[in-house]
Amino acid sequence: MSDQSSTPDDSVQPAADDTSSAETTASTEINWLDALREVIDPELMVNIVDLGLIYSVSADEEAEQGVAVEMTLTSPACPAGPQIVQQAKMALERLHDVNQAKVTLTMSPPWTPERMTDDARDQLGIF
Repeated sequence: MSDQSSTPDDSVQPAADDTSSAETTASTEINWLDALREVIDPELMVNIVDLGLIYSVSADEEAEQGVAVEMTLTSPACPAGPQIVQQAKMALERLHDVNQAKVTLTMSPPWTPERMTDDARDQLGIF
């Protein structure tokens, strides 16, 4: 009978391992962009990915479990710039496998409305 009781225990064990392996799956560019979609430009009320503010996102080779983002703002004098940068960093660092996010601002090339997705244009009433 002890053999029969160990069999159900063995079948329960893999299910627990499956859950933990899902949590340890490495984040990808898609996950990073999804996290950045949570950051909303407070003036336009559209997320920074759909606005076209994110130029690149990749693994940061200089930091263990790091992500590097190159982004811009709608204008160099954007008053919400520091807030947007901080929120982008925090959104990425909430991912289970990101220890450090490095956000670099660039104004080259300058942002233009053509960088926006169709969804962002619809939200802003730009046709």
